[in-house]
Amino acid sequence: MKLLYFAWLRAKTGVAVEEVTPPGEVATVGDLLAWLKGRGPGYAEALADLQVVRVAVNQEYADPDQPVGPDDEVALFPPVTGG
Repeated sequence: MKLLYFAWLRAKTGVAVEEVTPPGEVATVGDLLAWLKGRGPGYAEALADLQVVRVAVNQEYADPDQPVGPDDEVALFPPVTGG
């Protein structure tokens, strides 16, 4: 699974892109975010308030119950505002 981090999520995790192999019980976006929180203090800080984190799976906005798989691209980013 390819993970992309944008804006302050990238700064807090310390990575822009990474390939991960989550454990088998990670089946949804919500599961993935919970697993990522346990990967270290930067991840825990970045994902502390999930209401300010948006997720896209294969370039489509995704809800926490959206399934994820090993071949997916998952992007994490703050809410986007226009102007």
